[in-house]
Amino acid sequence: MWPDTPVNRLFGTDLPIVQGPMAGEVDRPELTAAVSNAGGLGSIGAAYSRPDAIRAAIHTVRRLTDRPFAVNLFIPTESDASPEKIASARALLAPWRAQYGLPDDPANPMLPDFDAQLAVVLEERPAVFSFTFGSLSRDRVSALKAAGIVVVGTATTVAEAERLEADGVDAIVAQGAEAGAHRGTFLGPVADSLIGLMALVPAMVDLVRTPVIAAGGIMDGRGIAAALMLGARGVQLGTAFLVSAESGAPAAWKEAVQTSGIDRTSVTRVFSGRPARGIRNAMMLGLAPHETELPGFPAMNSLTRGIRTMAGRNGNTDAMSLWAGQGAPLARPMAAGDMLRILSEETSRRLNEGFQG
Repeated sequence: MWPDTPVNRLFGTDLPIVQGPMAGEVDRPELTAAVSNAGGLGSIGAAYSRPDAIRAAIHTVRRLTDRPFAVNLFIPTESDASPEKIASARALLAPWRAQYGLPDDPANPMLPDFDAQLAVVLEERPAVFSFTFGSLSRDRVSALKAAGIVVVGTATTVAEAERLEADGVDAIVAQGAEAGAHRGTFLGPVADSLIGLMALVPAMVDLVRTPVIAAGGIMDGRGIAAALMLGARGVQLGTAFLVSAESGAPAAWKEAVQTSGIDRTSVTRVFSGRPARGIRNAMMLGLAPHETELPGFPAMNSLTRGIRTMAGRNGNTDAMSLWAGQGAPLARPMAAGDMLRILSEETSRRLNEGFQG
């Protein structure tokens, strides 16, 4: 019975609601702690952070809350970042870089060392470790669990869910096609993974025993209740918290989310080199015809980082990676704690009174 499910019991939280990790500027410690303090599972999106920064973020969150929270990382993946593709991308981005007076050579395109990042997680022992972009070896899963850390993987297909279950994860996030930001696909083409949440959740629940957490397009109690009725044991919301008071997203990004329509997002590679869903803008549309010429993640992410950062500082949504799910029009700007309370009340009402009205 809501809100008591296998997921909140697993996490040690009051509610089976996870704040979707948003690597970069959005996941401020204040947001993570606010969600956890209100009974959900706050998340630190640490994929782009150096090990010392991850440790500092964990310590800051712990000063703000004594409740469980998660740390999220990207599994390293190989991608095509040939000199030819990098040169092509630099040429295509030159007008955008010139607009902000940026130098031709961007920062190092490599992500921080994953092993060093994971070592910090093992040392600091947050309640939950979540990951996306791949699977984690059984040895690493076992080490995390031996440290008392709950392990959560991300799947976009049933085959991926079965792989994660075989590796021993404690819970699986089912990422529907509606979800904003990067696709977690790691088995097969991304195009084959764009499965709507209503189809994905029951298919996944029927084939794995591991608790499933639904993610993608869920913005209110109606969505949570529907996901639970489909067999999910918990939910993960990203776009809903992106517009919260504690979110570090630039004001222009928050405004774009709130004024977007359900038909204004697309899955694109132009910002990071990896397929991700965001609100269409000038940069996405302008580079779309050249997607096959662009290097993969993380090289492309590095090539566009300076442009996106400066655009955010200047409130220029034409050149920002406006990650958002298809539920963006339902976004409600408010404090994260108030959001959790309202979500819980809405879900209870829907489950207790049915779906009329």
